[in-house]
Amino acid sequence: MKVGQNTNVEMLAAKLQQNSTQQAHQTKNGTAGEAVQQSRTNAAGVPVTVSNSVRSLDQNAKASADMDMAKVNAMRAAIANGTFSVNASAVADKMLFDAAELLTTAY
Repeated sequence: MKVGQNTNVEMLAAKLQQNSTQQAHQTKNGTAGEAVQQSRTNAAGVPVTVSNSVRSLDQNAKASADMDMAKVNAMRAAIANGTFSVNASAVADKMLFDAAELLTTAY
């Protein structure tokens, strides 16, 4: 199987677009804690309580970044400039490793 560079770049660009869309959606809609607060406001007459463990999860989510935006921006710039290169061998190795892992843990 030949791993084409254009396909990988297109997939990466699509993933970056999806991530930026999700980030914009999250920014628009707020964090999980804010969503709970909003649902409290919307649910007239229905009391809702949030445990301390859920609150700590929300605080941890705010404190940790899911992705390195500097790295994402550098990759975007490399894709835009046409200088982004994909190590097809590393991608193929990872795909084979993941497939083997799935086969050993399936069912």
